[in-house]
Amino acid sequence: MRFRSYDSLRLFDAIARHLSFTAAADELNLTKGAISYQVNRLERDLGFKVFERRHRGIALTEKGAKLRAASQAAFHDLDRAIAGLREEDAGRITIGMSTYFASRWLSPKLMTFIAAHPRVGLRIQPLVDLIDLRAENIDLAIRWGKGNWTDMEIELLFRCPAIVTACPSIARHIDAVGLAAALPDLALLYDRDGSNAWDDWHKAAGLPNRSMRNDLVIPDPNVRVQAVIDGQGIALNDRLVAPELATGELFQVSAAELTDYGYYLAYQKGALANPALKDFRDWIMAEASLT
Repeated sequence: MRFRSYDSLRLFDAIARHLSFTAAADELNLTKGAISYQVNRLERDLGFKVFERRHRGIALTEKGAKLRAASQAAFHDLDRAIAGLREEDAGRITIGMSTYFASRWLSPKLMTFIAAHPRVGLRIQPLVDLIDLRAENIDLAIRWGKGNWTDMEIELLFRCPAIVTACPSIARHIDAVGLAAALPDLALLYDRDGSNAWDDWHKAAGLPNRSMRNDLVIPDPNVRVQAVIDGQGIALNDRLVAPELATGELFQVSAAELTDYGYYLAYQKGALANPALKDFRDWIMAEASLT
């Protein structure tokens, strides 16, 4: 009878790698009961046992070990074939970033890359939060923060300190009563839930942390800048708000800055093996060195 349960072989491979139903269940986001059921079904379809149940765990049977070797070889050949197919699109790359960064820093420079690399197809993907790059098919993301992410390769693009900004009316109020006295009555605008930026700023300013009573979370930096201009609160904006500072739409209301914040490149390990992505990375790093 023809074997048809090929979808179970990835599950079999995970269990064989860990030699643990529990570890495989965690990796595959399945219950231990579901793992056990799938193994029983696989062994029934195969017509032979692949695991020996022991007091302290499991082990591969002789046939199970042979099946794992065959399945690994097949998966390797399949991965290699997929990689070869992807090479046909290797000249197309997707770069994720906020529209704020794209419009204020990248856009004026982008034509130089396009002119120097006419064979590279470039797609700019708007981002407003930290995401799974692989799941979103993004080759490289540009993130703002301290660079302390551990889920991928990180390179500093350039430092861009964060400063506290306010609209003219709030700036006048702060100037009149002092920042420490004004803070409890002002909404702090955050870029995301769980952000430590305001905590870091309070430490830099030598001020005690305040409550979240009137605080707002506004992930989109363009909207956050406009919210400050509209008087909805104060925010930690980076130095790319220089045009608003120059026109007086925004004011810096504290000398304390987050000097270790900046923009970082983030990409999966091995991603720079793609020549098009390597070209973009080298180009943007060179542009940043001139900033």
